[in-house]
Amino acid sequence: MKSRVFLAPMLEVNDLPFRILCKKAGAGLVYTGMVNPLSKKRLQLDDCPALQIFTNDSKGVREFIKKHEAKVCLFDFNLGCPSKVARKLGFGAFLHEKLELIEEILKIMRSTTKKPITLKLRKSPNAFKILKIAEKYVDAVAIHPRTDEQGYSGDPDLNFARLFKSKTKLPVIYSGDVDERNYKSLLEEFDFVMVGRRAIGDPNIFSRISGAGKTNFDYLDWLALEERYPQPFRQIKFQAMFFTKRKKNAKELRRKLALAKTKEEVRRVWESSF
Repeated sequence: MKSRVFLAPMLEVNDLPFRILCKKAGAGLVYTGMVNPLSKKRLQLDDCPALQIFTNDSKGVREFIKKHEAKVCLFDFNLGCPSKVARKLGFGAFLHEKLELIEEILKIMRSTTKKPITLKLRKSPNAFKILKIAEKYVDAVAIHPRTDEQGYSGDPDLNFARLFKSKTKLPVIYSGDVDERNYKSLLEEFDFVMVGRRAIGDPNIFSRISGAGKTNFDYLDWLALEERYPQPFRQIKFQAMFFTKRKKNAKELRRKLALAKTKEEVRRVWESSF
């Protein structure tokens, strides 16, 4: 890897065009959003990403890995999602109580693939128990030191992450409010870091961090890649909204984009605004 700074897995953000931009900007590794092993959705994996699995059952995990193994660089098991859907269905951060199931899934993953496996989890009473299980099966573990109740609010508990790091010989990926201001100090304590929400609409954060990748990517660069890797109109509009984040006229731009009914209208709105 060219960088120890990764694009964190994000469900509505990490489509293939966005992952490609982040990699070009200097991300050392890019993750997909969460994918259920039983999903029939066709995955776009031309960039050989880290493929993240979320599930509350071991059913379909082996078949899913076999189907996609040749197209990805590693598999990740999500035990960190704090969303309302995760709570309702009992996956992500809400699977922490089911230690036997977690081990069953990891065991299936390890016996099915020779590719690296990572695990992403949150701060919880069972985090260290899960870590001990993970050490038997995974190659690295990511820790987001907020509880499921915190979601993405409040400050991440850096001391918890440090303690977590001290309890294992596995490489540890730190996740939680990573950006240009703190990544250097975090890399002094952890093996890798993940940039999540700070990268939304701003793949250039990786070039600002690495100093080595290409920079100044904009929504039109995403659209150019979308021509090659088509996305639903809903996603085209989502990404347009995301990319307004650092624009001076963001509020007015979002208002105009909200009224757009086609991809061509979205493009015209964007091009006429700068």
